[in-house]
Amino acid sequence: MALLEILHYPDPRLRKSAEAVAKVTDEIRRLAEDMLETMYKAPGIGLAAPQVNVGKRVVVIDVSEEKSSPLYLINPEIVHREGTEQMEEGCLSVPGVFDLVERSERVTMHALNLDGKPFELDADGLLAVCIQHEIDHLNGKLFIDYLSSLKRQRIRKKLGKREKPQRQVL
Repeated sequence: MALLEILHYPDPRLRKSAEAVAKVTDEIRRLAEDMLETMYKAPGIGLAAPQVNVGKRVVVIDVSEEKSSPLYLINPEIVHREGTEQMEEGCLSVPGVFDLVERSERVTMHALNLDGKPFELDADGLLAVCIQHEIDHLNGKLFIDYLSSLKRQRIRKKLGKREKPQRQVL
């Protein structure tokens, strides 16, 4: 397994929509395992392939405290939503930024597992939020898109300063 580089906002590659995986191959399984290792190391609870500059609809999630319940989602799609709730979110691609986001309280999703077999999952709470957050990444959307334009401008300015190389003072 290998650690992958996580792209940071405002990198324009984070805004690209990912393509469906035509067939779950060894290459896709290797990508998912590398993503899981990268997510654990970061540390995070979810990671989508576009965040590591791979334009495929692949997501890994583990909301367990022990980091012992990985969930692999290939071509995930939400087919049902219920209720609304607000939860504070952060993102590995938007480091150091946390804010309240309103999302569906419960979701039902379809996806393929690492064997290429379809499955359905009902989720609520943190898992439901994480699934929605990661699927947004597959569609080129970030959690900060749910915030006011003023907050987004501040975040862009703050993170843009981090990206710039330090000038040498003579």
